[in-house]
Amino acid sequence: MQNVAVIGAGSWGTALASVLADNGHSVTLWVRNAKQAENINTNHMNEKYLPDAKLSAKIAATSDLQEAVSGKPVVLLAVPSHAMRQMCRELAPLLTQDVLLIHAVKGFELESLKRMSEVIHEELPGAIATRLAVLSGPSHAEEVVQRQPTTVVVASESEDSMLRSQDLLMNRNFRVYTNPDLVGAEIAGALKNIIALGAGMSDGLGFGDNAKAALLTRGLAEITRLGLKLGAMPPTFSGLAGIGDLVATCTSKHSRNWRAGYLLGQGKKLEEVLAEIGMVVEGVRTTQAANVIAKREDVEMPIANVLYGILFEDKDPRQGVEQLMGRLKTYEMEYLNPDHA
Repeated sequence: MQNVAVIGAGSWGTALASVLADNGHSVTLWVRNAKQAENINTNHMNEKYLPDAKLSAKIAATSDLQEAVSGKPVVLLAVPSHAMRQMCRELAPLLTQDVLLIHAVKGFELESLKRMSEVIHEELPGAIATRLAVLSGPSHAEEVVQRQPTTVVVASESEDSMLRSQDLLMNRNFRVYTNPDLVGAEIAGALKNIIALGAGMSDGLGFGDNAKAALLTRGLAEITRLGLKLGAMPPTFSGLAGIGDLVATCTSKHSRNWRAGYLLGQGKKLEEVLAEIGMVVEGVRTTQAANVIAKREDVEMPIANVLYGILFEDKDPRQGVEQLMGRLKTYEMEYLNPDHA
């Protein structure tokens, strides 16, 4: 048994706390709102994010960050990407040097265009950051908390961190693989949210399976293209963090990114969509970041570019589809003609 702190009580943090509790660990769940913490402790439910799930009594919630992490050998971060830097600054004086830190956040920091592990490296002592592990893969919180079969991947540059994280989280319902490609796992996990926005938009426009299959396939191609340019390993994109997460996020009713895209496809504006969903839609910020990174790295990402126009330049979604379909003819296998992807 381990004493584990989970930082962030949204749907994903709560679901991971549930997995850890099922495995016999003592879990402290940090909640920003004291009333929410009280409700979790009293009723063993997180009514705001997972209203249908009964939580284990082994999960104790607190709004006191020092209380949450004090003496904990394992800390798992499940906060929105835009909150990661400030969260790490608050954690820095509270963590011991030998803590195992795991993050389960899929996105880029918009201001710096950095991956989450890069933000962590900048804000936390080197000894902690070098042991960092990343949890990724197809894993909707609503299914995880109901103990439905789920398979994920944990990535780290430290073999010890990978194996410890795997042992900590794995059970009969939650299967965990390991992967040494931390960079690829982070990039794939972040960029698939862009394609999920597009998949939802396709459905909202009333397009069929042909369109969605093309979107996922070509979306994976541009995710891989940028990932390789940034130093990722090719096999990661055909694995759980890549195509696995892409399929789940682009096809599921649980996906906030898919829902946001669907509403956009039905003609709603971005502000309306975000207000209706009421939770963070990581794909919106990631679309901004990816377009800047792609331009910087001279990597062509036509789907991400079109989605940027729809989200931030008031482009009509149907015009976006026409733009994609009207691009220059080219080879599917990009090595045959790398100038036109």
